[in-house]
Amino acid sequence: MSKGFTCKQFHIDTSECGMPVSTDGILLGAWANIEKAETILDIGCGAGLLSIMCAQRNSDALITGIDIEINAVNAAKSNCEQSPWKTRLMIEMCSLQRFVNKKIQFTAVICNPPYFNNGERSQQTQRALARHTESLSHQRLLNDCHQVLEEGGKASFILPATEGFAFIELLNHFNQQKECPFAVSRLTKVYTTQKKPVSRLLIELTKADQDVAITTQQTSLFIHQGEGFSDAFITLTKDFYLKM
Repeated sequence: MSKGFTCKQFHIDTSECGMPVSTDGILLGAWANIEKAETILDIGCGAGLLSIMCAQRNSDALITGIDIEINAVNAAKSNCEQSPWKTRLMIEMCSLQRFVNKKIQFTAVICNPPYFNNGERSQQTQRALARHTESLSHQRLLNDCHQVLEEGGKASFILPATEGFAFIELLNHFNQQKECPFAVSRLTKVYTTQKKPVSRLLIELTKADQDVAITTQQTSLFIHQGEGFSDAFITLTKDFYLKM
């Protein structure tokens, strides 16, 4: 078996890609509200994990993954081709900024976005591209997501807690300026254990005018409970992890 990560119904080969499969990716792919989406855009698709997870969870959706790194694109194309859902998956080497110019709109967007706004730069170029906001700022991400989403469409993200709260503050600023109206429709605070502070935020935005009232559904998720995984984490990820 090639280097990478094996889920119950597919394998992700990461030997040529900058980032390995992470818990963040599995969480986002399992949590995102994409079951009724007709078309899904995976921004910064990496080796194709989120695209393939969406294809497994939604048997009808057409999924497009985009990335700016050639090795990631090649890995994603290969992984999608080896998956059971290859006819509904398309991978393209393209920046989000360029993709916006195609004026194609989607029912849903999913993205494990760059972070480490102020963190130490990774020495490995591919890993740096995958994790630093220089290649795609959160401000630009929100603007472009608004353009590629249909009205009422949903965009799902995962971020470390600090960056996630800053992301929401930036969104609130945009809403006040009426630049790209989004509502935070779901927010899940992720904790590694009950004794640790919040680690990650799972964020769902819905594209809607400000006069449309949308209440944020807020929940918490603890990954570990006692000596093992929590029941909630197992329920969320059991369709993917081999030993769940």
